[in-house]
Amino acid sequence: MLKSLIFTGCLLSSLITSAYAAQTTYVVGSGGTYRPFEYENSQKQLEGFDIDIIKAIAKAEDFDIKLVNTPWEGIFATLNSGDRDIIISGITITDKRKAMVAFSSPYFPAEQSIVVPEDSKVDSVAALKGQKVGVVNSSTGDIVVSNELGKNSTDIKRFDNTPLMLQELAEDGIGAAVGDVGVVKYYIKSHPEKALKLVPDAKFERQYFGIAVAKDNIELLGKINAGLKKIVADGTYAKIYETWFDKNVPTLPAE
Repeated sequence: MLKSLIFTGCLLSSLITSAYAAQTTYVVGSGGTYRPFEYENSQKQLEGFDIDIIKAIAKAEDFDIKLVNTPWEGIFATLNSGDRDIIISGITITDKRKAMVAFSSPYFPAEQSIVVPEDSKVDSVAALKGQKVGVVNSSTGDIVVSNELGKNSTDIKRFDNTPLMLQELAEDGIGAAVGDVGVVKYYIKSHPEKALKLVPDAKFERQYFGIAVAKDNIELLGKINAGLKKIVADGTYAKIYETWFDKNVPTLPAE
């Protein structure tokens, strides 16, 4: 009888442990088209800065994740439907989005930045006057540069995406470009032979990326924030940042 009770107790304990493990595997949605934050490698697996960050957070908080490539269109709806538990996809925190989802503490400072050849004298948005300037069509950078040079200025050349714009800059088709700081930093790191540099300007509003969960999933949000805090404190965040960008690791705000 005693052996039977012990066996039953062990079986129940095993079942409970298994059930708990299943509950702590979260489905993570991330788009695969925004290098270097998230993109598919040759094996059709997601990788990038965002992917490394969510993996590190999961490890710090001892939960499992299942990564699923999720198209940007409709990505927020996957939280409300329960198809995804977490989304991390270079998502800028905005008041409008806060009405739909709950955001983690910021994990990446996102703003526009000027990029020019290393020998360029350009040191601000104002100094772009007289230059041929590339911008991504309808981006924040487009708005700021248009305000400075004039919306219909023939010195502004608009592109569909940042990589095309940076290629034009590298080939001397334009004298300066304005794009997402993360994408630009990654391009500079990946192409040292192009000899490009960043030029920040306070006219570009600083925004932040956040990790999103369903608005009522406070427990999961707490785990993500706790994990993010841990990886910042132990240096994991800095190592990931330096791998993808540079040694100028940003100080993140608490919320």
